[in-house]
Amino acid sequence: MPKREPELTIKSVGVGLLLALIFGAANAYLGMKAGQTVAATIPSAVIAMALFRLRGFRGGILEQNITRTAGS
Repeated sequence: MPKREPELTIKSVGVGLLLALIFGAANAYLGMKAGQTVAATIPSAVIAMALFRLRGFRGGILEQNITRTAGS
């Protein structure tokens, strides 16, 4: 039976919450300043994929998905 990686880890939730904080603040600022907001899903997905490919921060696709979902 193949080894399953953990889906919900502290690392994935922590990074997701950090991305949610950053993109939430950016959306609030843009909404007040320009009257228009942007979707945070695509930037969160790209940043999650880039972070989880770093040597000391490796993670699987399930962790990336949790991070992207929490970030958006």
